[in-house]
Amino acid sequence: MTHFNLEADHTGRPLRPKVAVDTVVLAFTEGRLQTYLLKIGRGPARGKWAFPGGLVRAGETLDDAARRELRAAGVGPGIHLEQLFTFGDPRRDPRAHVVSVAYLGLLADQGEVSPPAGKYVDGRWFSVAALPTLGYDHSLMARRAVGRLRAKLGYTNIACNLLPGTFTFSELETLYAAVLRRRLDRRNFRRRILAMNILRRTAAMRRGAHRPACLYRFAQRTAQIAEIL
Repeated sequence: MTHFNLEADHTGRPLRPKVAVDTVVLAFTEGRLQTYLLKIGRGPARGKWAFPGGLVRAGETLDDAARRELRAAGVGPGIHLEQLFTFGDPRRDPRAHVVSVAYLGLLADQGEVSPPAGKYVDGRWFSVAALPTLGYDHSLMARRAVGRLRAKLGYTNIACNLLPGTFTFSELETLYAAVLRRRLDRRNFRRRILAMNILRRTAAMRRGAHRPACLYRFAQRTAQIAEIL
């Protein structure tokens, strides 16, 4: 096992923590909340999976660092990003004291992710309900991110970042029920959402095996407070 001195390097000079960023990328596909993970190719967590991330470079903002790491992971620029939490346990990385600023990232389309490049050897989508073994403290990050999403579904329009430009009301309802992990009173949910005026009904219809369904869009796709639940 690798050991290190948290207080000084080999010359006795005081050590300072390093700063990193990690992003929990979430998408809603096929009725499931899923997250994008990368396989660690080297180091003490080799063979485990982790969220896209890395050390912040000198002169780089946290947001810029997060987006740089996402590009290297193959994640497109259409992702919604917001800071989630700061993880600072000195022993979260056995090689050094690394403080990680975690982000929540939401994608409306998994097609915005391509094969990773550079330091990443493999990238895959996993259901948040069946995650593989994660490196470092990323299982804690996953729980924190899903908890943030569940909470914000109740009082904001954050769902707009997980749905395409237009969608059926049934798709919106399915997203809420799946992420919140509970059945909804469909009639009350529909009445409440429509009364809040956060959706716009379009002229388009979706036709399939069942009767045609109206398509909706969000009135605005920027952050908006809306007491939904």
